[in-house]
Amino acid sequence: MTASDPGLRRTLGVGDAVVVGLGSMVGAGIFAALAPAAHAAGSGLLLGLAVAAVVAYCNAMSSARLAALYPASGGTYVYGRERLGEFWGYLAGWSFVVGKTASCAAMALTVGTYVWPGQAHAVAVAAVVALTAVNYGGVQKSAWLTRVIVAVVLAVLAAVVVGCLVSGEADAGRLDIGASGGVGGVLQAAGLLFFAFAGYARIATLGEEVRDPARTIPRVIPLALGIALVVYAGVAVAVLSVLGSGGLGDATAPLADAVRAAGMPWFVPVVRIGAAVAALGSLLALILGVSRTTLAMARDRHLPGALAAVHPRFQVPHRAELAVGAVVAVLAATVDVRGAIGFSSFGVLAYYAVANASAWTLDSAPTARVVPVVGLLGCAVLAFSLPGVSAVVGAGVLVMGAVAYGVRRGVRARAGRE
Repeated sequence: MTASDPGLRRTLGVGDAVVVGLGSMVGAGIFAALAPAAHAAGSGLLLGLAVAAVVAYCNAMSSARLAALYPASGGTYVYGRERLGEFWGYLAGWSFVVGKTASCAAMALTVGTYVWPGQAHAVAVAAVVALTAVNYGGVQKSAWLTRVIVAVVLAVLAAVVVGCLVSGEADAGRLDIGASGGVGGVLQAAGLLFFAFAGYARIATLGEEVRDPARTIPRVIPLALGIALVVYAGVAVAVLSVLGSGGLGDATAPLADAVRAAGMPWFVPVVRIGAAVAALGSLLALILGVSRTTLAMARDRHLPGALAAVHPRFQVPHRAELAVGAVVAVLAATVDVRGAIGFSSFGVLAYYAVANASAWTLDSAPTARVVPVVGLLGCAVLAFSLPGVSAVVGAGVLVMGAVAYGVRRGVRARAGRE
């Protein structure tokens, strides 16, 4: 930061921070992730959800401790840099920015598909432009819109849960927690469901905009995670009780299929609206997180330094936001990335692996290292339990980032000698 770019304004309190975290998690993932997870785990879906929750909890606690110590924009990029060295911070930032940029485009296309299937790309671009404009106006405007989105999505999900559970089609016998998909299926389901949890530490990437971050962030991250877990568990139980693991695994729109099977076909359009709104919330939070990590990496010249500029009036990384918005808009307009972003889950798990490794260095006491060790091992196991293509593409993206880092270091070293 410089005198001309003094940093971002601290305006987010506990309530706003929790809403940002929920807006990141309770998004389009819950409308789509249950089906492939059920297909992988079968009757072990709830076990997969529990495994994902344990790994997410460990990651959340590690992130919370680090965010209190380093309350700056960038999240794990900053933690890895400070605790493990420049390369590991860079690798975390690279996996986050690349993976989440693809996720942004996917969420934008999800909005377009639900709102106007015949013009999905045009609607996606419009959504990106609109939300980039909201973010440009300041983080408080983003928090206000996220509050509205979260309220709508939670209301729709609550109606789905109640409607399914009180219908005559609900059967507790369908909640068998045996692992018909085997251990591998449960772990693969956990890896897929982890993607839906991945926004709980979004507030850490906004650490420079949180009031009293040393107290606020450690309270907010586990609180947002806990609320999201209750919501996910309720939805999973309700949908399973109506469709069973087999029906859920074959569903193309699991929540819509569940309310239809529960005898409420009239509610299907509401579920579709809820999914579109949830995707908007995810997109809004993703753009926030990616732009702040871009800001942090630009400050360290891992990305063009011009992207580190902070708007003098709105106190936001306006060039980073515009750059992220432009890239996402181009992707959303030209490429259908919804089926090709499996590596995003791999990248997120790699990102949190660095966070856990960073937290491991905070305290040498064996008891203090249990959570980061469990989190680190959990991330590694889930990453390589993902479908093979996702793991291979994700690993390839990390290798590309490492090569780019090495080339840049070599160029700098030669320039220094000259």
